[in-house]
Amino acid sequence: MGELSKLPNIGPVVEGQLNQVGITNYEQLKEIGSKQAWLKIKSIDASACINRLYSLEAAIQSIRKSQLSSDEKEELKEFYNIFKC
Repeated sequence: MGELSKLPNIGPVVEGQLNQVGITNYEQLKEIGSKQAWLKIKSIDASACINRLYSLEAAIQSIRKSQLSSDEKEELKEFYNIFKC
C-alpha cells in the first residue's frame, strides 16, 4: 500500500492506475487535478466512470466523495459527459 491509497476514496486499484500514469503522490495528484488525472486513467482504462472522477476530486480535498457539494458534482458531471463514450 502506497501513499495514495491512504487518501479517502483511493483503493489499491486506483492507486495502481495513478502510479501507472505517473502520479505517485498526493502533491502530484493535487497539482494535476482530478480532471486531468481522470483523463490519464481513462487513457489506460476505458471503464473509468464518473464515480472515479468524484473519488479523485474528493481525495484531493481529503473528504469522502459523498461530501462533495452538489455544485462540484454537477461541474464534474458536465466534464465527464464531454469525454464519456
